Amino acid sequence: MGAPPGSEAPSAKRWRDLKKRAISAAVLGPGALLCAWLGALPWTALMALAVALLCWEWVRLCGLRSRAWPGAALPAVVFVACALAVLERPVAGLVVLGLGFAATWATVPRLHRAAVPPPPASWLALGVLYIGIAGIALIELRHDNEAGRGNILFLFFVVWASDIGAYMFGRLLGGPKLAPAISPGKTWSGAMGGLVSTMLVGWLAAAWLAPGTPSLVRVLGVAALLGVATQLGDLLESAVKRHFKVKDSSMLIPGHGGLLDRLDGLMAAAPVAALLAFAIGYGVPLWH
Repeated sequence: MGAPPGSEAPSAKRWRDLKKRAISAAVLGPGALLCAWLGALPWTALMALAVALLCWEWVRLCGLRSRAWPGAALPAVVFVACALAVLERPVAGLVVLGLGFAATWATVPRLHRAAVPPPPASWLALGVLYIGIAGIALIELRHDNEAGRGNILFLFFVVWASDIGAYMFGRLLGGPKLAPAISPGKTWSGAMGGLVSTMLVGWLAAAWLAPGTPSLVRVLGVAALLGVATQLGDLLESAVKRHFKVKDSSMLIPGHGGLLDRLDGLMAAAPVAALLAFAIGYGVPLWH
């Protein structure tokens, strides 16, 4: 006889989304790594696809359509900004994002539609900055011909380590909630486990990507900084979904949610990594 409904063991409930996460990683991870490894051109093509899908999800969350005004403003502005980054004009891209943010903020409140009430200007406008800054950062990181490949791979490894570590430690240890008003499932044990995992994997990644790394303290510090940014990005995405009262950003990945759900940590960590890369100079690994 099968188990009666609702009688699933607590341990089984704790890990019931593990399969979903593993399949999602197996589908998205290898393609991203391959594009990062092959060079700036494949990476740029991947970013174009990712940005288009992220914009579509954000506009959809706002209750609008990306092929009609004002929803079309989001992908248009972000694509122009990212194209400028590809042309080695990231500052101009950031200026375009700022102008697009201001224009969207000023325009949306004046729209009046009977069928679809317009969302608050803040949410559509914030999408310009949220997606656009992450897109520019990821493009800039890989377009460093000397250190781009290593920097992107290092970023991927520490972000994935943060996500996996937080999930595993949180499920195993449980304990006090990290931010119950935003994401009831996240715990302090998971946050600490994710941070430790990030530092460990960051150290191993640096040793593999650039043997003879001069400063262990710097490697661990950079990995920890990116790990904290990753977890803050996860919380930000949870807050966005709570505001819109949705479980997933879309059903783009069948059974696994949307791209925003999968890339929330990376989108927060990438700008931090890009700022570090800018501070230390062209051609230098993030952890040097």
